[in-house]
Amino acid sequence: MAKWTADQLPNMAGVTVVITGGGGGIGLVTARELARAGAHVVLAVRDVDKTRRAVDGMRGEFDVRRLDVADLDSVHAFAGSYTGDIDVLINNAGVMDIPAARTAQGLDVQTATNYFGPFVLTNLLLPRLTDRVVTVSSQLHRFAKLDLDDLDWRSRKYNGLAVYESSKLAVVLFSLELQRRLTDSGSRVRSVVAHPGIARTGLVTHSPLGFVNRLPFLVQDAERGALPLMYAATQDVPGNAYVGPDGLFSFTGHPLIRKPGRAGLDLAVAGKLWQATAALTGTDA
Repeated sequence: MAKWTADQLPNMAGVTVVITGGGGGIGLVTARELARAGAHVVLAVRDVDKTRRAVDGMRGEFDVRRLDVADLDSVHAFAGSYTGDIDVLINNAGVMDIPAARTAQGLDVQTATNYFGPFVLTNLLLPRLTDRVVTVSSQLHRFAKLDLDDLDWRSRKYNGLAVYESSKLAVVLFSLELQRRLTDSGSRVRSVVAHPGIARTGLVTHSPLGFVNRLPFLVQDAERGALPLMYAATQDVPGNAYVGPDGLFSFTGHPLIRKPGRAGLDLAVAGKLWQATAALTGTDA
């Protein structure tokens, strides 16, 4: 079977895609390629000026708007100001293994960026979504220990990598529960998870794991790392599909539908996580 590449993207004329954190890395590559295929791409980013410079001269139609996905006030402001339908929402913004910090709402910054913010944003935009939600996870979700009584890391000792792993497992479970709710409501909207394998980006800047960027046999560039996101956003994949590279341990390669870790398939935990997150973030969901 031929390996899927961005050259196989469909004609996306008339399709609106919102991408969070698309000012660099795999998000910017995804934005560039979807716009090239004809999509109207809305880049929801913290640094509007930087992102406008990044897309200047790129082929396609871009709309750059401010969104700090870790700040729930910013999430509500973005969702409240957006009018019109959205075909695809790509929850791409993320941080990894950063020092402990709290948002304006008092939430852990890393968990808020990777999970709480996308949870709230998706729920706020869901009435306008027509096709699918793609949320970016990581293979490191397989090592997570999720504590439903301490999602915000107040009782446990903060460990940057453990927080990252937990937030990425939460993303997988979020997709599972979201798809269950969409299916039960009769909605045609799909929830899909994508992960880039190990892509050479700035994500690991703060992490001891940054050394992997110096190991070419374990890492692929952002161009290749973005392919699972594009595939998940445009191909006919089932709800709650888990899309990642097809290589050994899903570190590198071309997009393929794979399976998440066993903990990411627990419907009972997914339902409890949803309720706990809704209560913590004040989301009516």
